[in-house]
Amino acid sequence: MESTFFTATLWLALAVLSALIASSLRLSIALVEICVGVVTAAGAEFLNLDDVLAAHSEWVTFLAASGAVVLTFLAGAELDPDIVRMKLAEVSVVGLVGFMAPFLGCAAIAHYLLGWDANASWLCGVALSTTSMAVVYAVMLETGFNKTEFGKGMLASCFVTDLGTVIALGLLFAPFTYKTLVFIAGIIVALMTLPYSTAWLTRHYAHRTAAIRTKWVMLTLFGLGALALWSGSEAVLPAYLAGMVLAGSAARDTHWIRRLRTMTVGFLTPFYFLRAGTLVSLPALLAAPFVFLLLLMGKVASKILGLYPFISLFRQDRKERWYYTLLMSTGLTFGTISSLYGLTHGLVTQEQYSFLVAAVIASAVVPTLIAGLFFIPTHLLPKADPEKKAAGRINDLSDEG
Repeated sequence: MESTFFTATLWLALAVLSALIASSLRLSIALVEICVGVVTAAGAEFLNLDDVLAAHSEWVTFLAASGAVVLTFLAGAELDPDIVRMKLAEVSVVGLVGFMAPFLGCAAIAHYLLGWDANASWLCGVALSTTSMAVVYAVMLETGFNKTEFGKGMLASCFVTDLGTVIALGLLFAPFTYKTLVFIAGIIVALMTLPYSTAWLTRHYAHRTAAIRTKWVMLTLFGLGALALWSGSEAVLPAYLAGMVLAGSAARDTHWIRRLRTMTVGFLTPFYFLRAGTLVSLPALLAAPFVFLLLLMGKVASKILGLYPFISLFRQDRKERWYYTLLMSTGLTFGTISSLYGLTHGLVTQEQYSFLVAAVIASAVVPTLIAGLFFIPTHLLPKADPEKKAAGRINDLSDEG
C-alpha cells in the first residue's frame, strides 16, 4: 500500500506540473500531459525506474481507462440534439470522410511503402483513422467551444468517425458471436431506459441522498463498459451513447455536470493522458524514425486532404475550416486501443505496435498544437457578461472545494 500511495503521489505531481506548464505556455492541458508522459517514461527507462512509475500496473491502467470512459460520457452529454439534427448533413459527411480517408490512405502506406502484411496494414488503417474524442473534448472545454454550435457539431463528427473505426475493427478482426448480440441488446435496453430511470432517481433522491446521480451514472458506465469488453468491443463506445441520451438532463442541471467534470478532469484524465505518453518508446522511434514520420504524416495528410474540401462546404471562414480540420486530425483513445488489440491478437509485431502508438500519440500533439497557436476562431467563442462570469467562477470554486 505504501508503494501505491507513493506512485499515486508521483503521477499527481506530474499532473500538477503539467497544469503549470500548460498555464504558462497557454497550451491544452491534455497536450502537455501527453508530452510530460513521454519525457517521464524516457527518463524512467534511462534511470531504470520503470517499476516506480508503474505505468502498466492494473490500478493505473484502470484509472486511465476510467478517465477515458467518463470524459467520453461528458463529451456525449455536451451534445445538443437540436443542433445535431440541424447539422446532420455536416456531421455525417465530415465524420464519414474523416474515417474513410485515413483508413484507406494509411492502410495503403503500410502495405505498399512499408511492406507490412495484409492484417498489419488494415490494422494500421483502423488505428490511424480515429479522431480523439478525449483530446477534442478537452480542448473544447478549455476554450469554451463546447458551449457553441461549432464545438457541438465537431464533437458529433468525432463520434461518427470513431464509430466507423469501431465497426471496421469489428468487421475485419473481431468475431461476430452471441456475445455481440447480447451486447447490442443490452445497449439498446439500457439506452431506452436510462433517461427515465435517471429522471426518477433525480426527482426522488437527488437532493436528499449524497451524489446518487453521480453514483448511478458511474454504475451505468462501468456496467456497460464491462458488457462491451466482455463482447469484444470497447468501454468508451457505450459511454458516449449514454452521454448522448442524458444530454437533456445534463443541460437542465449544469451545476451537477460541472461537479462531475471537475472530478474527471481534476483526478481521472491526468492518468489517462500521462499514461498515453508513457506508451511511446523513444528508443524504438530513434532506431527507425522514418517509419514513425511516414505513418504520422500519412495520418495527418490523409485527414487534411480528405476533410478540408468537405469542411469548406459547411464553414466559410478560413480559421474555422483549419481549426475544424486539424482537431479532426487528432487521434488517441481508439487509436491506442486498436493498436493494442492488434498486438494482443498477433496482427502486428511489437515494433509495429510501437510505431503505431507513437504515430497515434504524436497526432494528438502536432495538429492540436498548430490549431491552438494559429487557427483558433475566437469570433465564435461565447461572450459572457461580467455577472455571469463571476457567478460561474464562484460555482467553479465551490466545485473544486
